[in-house]
Amino acid sequence: MSCIYIHIPFCKKRCAYCDFFSQTQLDYINIYIQAVVRELEIRKDYLEGETVETIYWGGGTPSLLQPDDFELVFDAINRYYPLSPDPEITLEANPDDMSREYVSALRHLPFNRISMGVQSFHEPDLRLLNRRHTAKQAMDAVALCQHTGYSNLSIDLIYGLPGQTLSLWEQNVNKALQLQVPHLSAYHLSYEEGTDLHRQLQTGTIEPVSDETSEQLFNLMIDKADDAGYVHYEISNFGKPGCFSKHNTAYWTDRKYIGVGAAAHSYDHCSRQWNVASLPDYMEGMMQGRPIFEKENIDERKRYNEYLLTRLRTMWGIQLSGFQKIFGDERLGSLLRQSKSFLQTGLMEKTEDTLRISRKGLFVSDGIVRELIIN
Repeated sequence: MSCIYIHIPFCKKRCAYCDFFSQTQLDYINIYIQAVVRELEIRKDYLEGETVETIYWGGGTPSLLQPDDFELVFDAINRYYPLSPDPEITLEANPDDMSREYVSALRHLPFNRISMGVQSFHEPDLRLLNRRHTAKQAMDAVALCQHTGYSNLSIDLIYGLPGQTLSLWEQNVNKALQLQVPHLSAYHLSYEEGTDLHRQLQTGTIEPVSDETSEQLFNLMIDKADDAGYVHYEISNFGKPGCFSKHNTAYWTDRKYIGVGAAAHSYDHCSRQWNVASLPDYMEGMMQGRPIFEKENIDERKRYNEYLLTRLRTMWGIQLSGFQKIFGDERLGSLLRQSKSFLQTGLMEKTEDTLRISRKGLFVSDGIVRELIIN
């Protein structure tokens, strides 16, 4: 199994929290799509003929594209890459892009999963985040997709916002659950350098919520989702049985993927590479047949650390027998010794062949992994 990620770095305006590579010059879209098609051709051997089982359009805002743009890229994928009979094909979308006409047009394309960037159903939150939709637009967009035949829907939410209370967050979660989508993602706000919210934090205009409040918000999400029948299968992701994100799960379970588009990352087990984070350089390089990218080979230490970082995010944790086959007896013994204190405090748990972070340890999982990785 392998995956294709397509990065669409266009937005009508920048969200206050976002540090992903994107820009607002929409007049570049047509030539950019041509460059993406060219990259798919140039790099057709990157996955070494492996069957592609997921395709993910992320951004930026992929829902700014028109059906003709999507068709050009899908044609290239079908031409150069072997696809499974029923691949998961996801479109990230902004609620206010999802008009009746647009969603109807999408139904004629291969998309079978929509990931909606809602972030909040509380209007002051949306203004703080500089989102371009209202809470009503978000709810209407989800309902429209469901009515049009999209049953595999996901909603993104952000918690830990300045001034957010447990009551306000509970209202947000309740509204998301009322929509009865099969998948929810909930991410804690991070103040990334260079973003508007980071600047506001630096100047004292806003204050972050306390760690205690953050943990309460996180636990409320887990409890509410569990009561509603969702499985907490990754730190930030909750899915009804059979509705986990196959694409993201592939990242966490060491599958190959090719990232297409400016600043997109790729991984082939031996190395990681990432395209230049410049729209003009990316487009010029691809159109001239000379991709511009950086590359990092993965040695044993990096592979070990990434194995822990990804596996311990999930409910499946680390299969110890599989770990032993990859890294050997010595590494296994070292991991178990390092984990002993976390097992004793209940932050981790171990069954016969599985080591994972417990419910109690999830909120401090970053700290746990930092203690386990090799520096």
